[in-house]
Amino acid sequence: MRCIIQRLIAAIVLSIGIVAAAVGTSYGQDKVVRIGYQKYGKLVLLKSKGTLEPKLAANGYRVVWTEFPSGPPLLEALNVGAIDFGNTGEAPPIFAQAAGAPIQYVAYEPPAPKGEAILVPKESPLKSVADLKGKKVALNKGSNVHYLLLKALEKAGVKYSEVEPVFLAPADARAAFERGAVGAWVIWDPFQAAAEAATGARTLADGTDIVANYQFYFSSKTFLDANPEIVDAVLAELSTVDDWAKGDIDAVAEQLAPAIGLSVPVVEVALKRQAYGIKSLTDAVIADQQQVADAFLALKLIPQFIKISDVVRRPGT
Repeated sequence: MRCIIQRLIAAIVLSIGIVAAAVGTSYGQDKVVRIGYQKYGKLVLLKSKGTLEPKLAANGYRVVWTEFPSGPPLLEALNVGAIDFGNTGEAPPIFAQAAGAPIQYVAYEPPAPKGEAILVPKESPLKSVADLKGKKVALNKGSNVHYLLLKALEKAGVKYSEVEPVFLAPADARAAFERGAVGAWVIWDPFQAAAEAATGARTLADGTDIVANYQFYFSSKTFLDANPEIVDAVLAELSTVDDWAKGDIDAVAEQLAPAIGLSVPVVEVALKRQAYGIKSLTDAVIADQQQVADAFLALKLIPQFIKISDVVRRPGT
């Protein structure tokens, strides 16, 4: 069991090259905010809009952006001091907090349950989540979809131990999915929308009535304690971009598609399944996130109890 736990915690270990690159960009910079982002989401839009840089320049800060393939390595980068701010879904911060990372939740986006799903090939004989029993299922270890799979199996009366998880990053998982090496793939947008468009993949279940699929924003505790006004400035610009995105999805898709290498129609589908609003965490959201942590603890996927409220920035602090 110790080996299993060690392997799961190791899911948040970032490759040395990415961390070194992120840290290296900050050497010699006394006033810099280093932002980690993924291929998709509001931070990508903020980066492409270019509105944050002049805002922070007025305070004497420079912005350094680093892209990550998923949430676990992004939070490991925050853990080792390679970035100061970033966002992920529900599951990565659970593993990060359990591993002692100095994360602080600073905001969240409302639920987007349709933005992640369990996919099967178009011609697959699998018709329900219950049919996954005994099958190989590809997913990114320690990511939001880890929790979706866990709860979807639970709802279908299948034990987590009765499927064979195959832990792969999105690109490798899609390759395995397309060649039939796995029976199903648990994935999030925009990879989800891209697979549906390109392969005709069917949805066994998305997060509807199963999981919330929140997105969270984080700062390192050290950076937040020293620079609360800079974190507030980043969140304010994110809210501005969010308002624009919510009001003009077609324009957002046109801008975002080239940056992430997907077609405009695919990006539009993903954007319509996304949630909008950058908000301070509420007691209800904290309680929901505590349920995620408790579920992972019950399966011994994390080594000890963690208290989410211990690492949440409250409004006005």
